[in-house]
Amino acid sequence: MKSILLIGHNDIRLFLRGVSGYIWLFVVPIAFVYFMGFSNRGPGEPANPRPSVLVENSDKGYMGRLFLEELDTQGVQLIEPNKGTDADRAIRIPADFTEKIQKREPVKIELIRVEGSHPESAAMIEMRLTRALIGMNAHLFELAQSRNEALELPDEAEFRALLKTEDPIRLKATFAGRNPIPSGFAHSLPGNIVMFLMMNLLIFGGASISSERQVGLIKRFAVHPLTKSELVWGKLYGRLLLGFVQIAFFLLAGKFLFHINVGDQFAGIVVTLGIYAWLAAALGVLIGAVTHNPDQTVGVCVLTSILMAALGGCWWPLEVVPENMQKLGHLFPSAWAMDALHRLISFGDGFASIGVELLVLVAFALCATIAAGKLFRV
Repeated sequence: MKSILLIGHNDIRLFLRGVSGYIWLFVVPIAFVYFMGFSNRGPGEPANPRPSVLVENSDKGYMGRLFLEELDTQGVQLIEPNKGTDADRAIRIPADFTEKIQKREPVKIELIRVEGSHPESAAMIEMRLTRALIGMNAHLFELAQSRNEALELPDEAEFRALLKTEDPIRLKATFAGRNPIPSGFAHSLPGNIVMFLMMNLLIFGGASISSERQVGLIKRFAVHPLTKSELVWGKLYGRLLLGFVQIAFFLLAGKFLFHINVGDQFAGIVVTLGIYAWLAAALGVLIGAVTHNPDQTVGVCVLTSILMAALGGCWWPLEVVPENMQKLGHLFPSAWAMDALHRLISFGDGFASIGVELLVLVAFALCATIAAGKLFRV
C-alpha cells in the first residue's frame, strides 16, 4: 500500500510542476464552459423552455399585434419571417383579423408545420397557442360584459388598458420530468466536466506512461520490490488524485461563478464524477500500457475524448438528436455520466434515480481496470 501511495503522489507532483498542467486543468475548461454556456443558452430555462415560432402577421389592425404580445406572454419566442431557419412552427395571421373581430365573425389563425422541427416543441407551441387564443377571447368577453351592449372594439390604447387589469385567477405551469432540454450553463458545466476529465486523465495517463516506458523508467521499477499490480494501482491512484482536483475546481466554479445548483444533490454528483474519474484514469493507464510513442499517444487520447464528448451529449443535449444517435451515444460512458448529472442538476431527481447510470459506469470502469492490469508490461 505504501508503494501505491508513493507512486501516485510522485506522479501528480511531477504533473503539477509544469505550467501547462494548470492551464488544461483550470483555464481552458472554464473558457469552454463560458463559451458553450452562452452559445447554447436558447430561449427560456431548462424547466420551462420557449419554443420558437415564425410569424407572418398580415393583419392591418391592431388585434394582430395584441395577439402576438399575448403569445409572447404565454412563453413562445417569436421570430421574424427573414430569420425563421430555426423555428419549430409558423403561424399566419390573416389580413382581416381585426376587421372580422369587429364584425363578430369567426376568424382563423393558421398553424404551419416546419420540416425538421421537434415534436416536443410543436406540442408546446400548440398548447401555448391555444392558451393565447383563450386569453384573447376571455378579454373580448370581459369587454362585452362590462359594456352590456353589442361588442364594438375600442381603440388600441383603451384595449391595452383592459389587458393590464389584474386577473382574478392565475395559472403557473412548468414542465417536469425529463421533458425539459438542458441549456446554458446547466448543460455546459456537466458537459465540460465529463469532457475534460476524460481528456486530461487520458493524456496524463497515456502520454506519461508511454514516455516513461520510452526513457526506460518503467524498466527501473523491476529492480525494486514492487509487483506489477502495485505499479498499476499506483499509476491509477495518481490519476484519480488529479481527477478529484479537477472535480473540486469544477464544482466550486459551478457554484460561485455560474450559479448552478450543485448543493442539493452534492453527494450524488460527487459519486457520479468519482466513478467517472476512476473510469477515465483506468482508460489512461490502459492506453499507456499498449502505446510506445508519447506524441502518438496524445493524439489518440485527444481524438478519443473528443469523440466520446461529441457522441455522448457533452456538446449538445442528446434529447435534440435522432433516436438512433442517442442509442449510439450510449455506447460510450460519457452519455451515461451526462444522463446522471442532468438528472441530479437539471431535473432535481434524487440519488436513487441514477442507479442504472452508476452501475453502467462501474461496469465500464471495472473492465478498463482489468484490461489495464492484464496488458501493462514492465
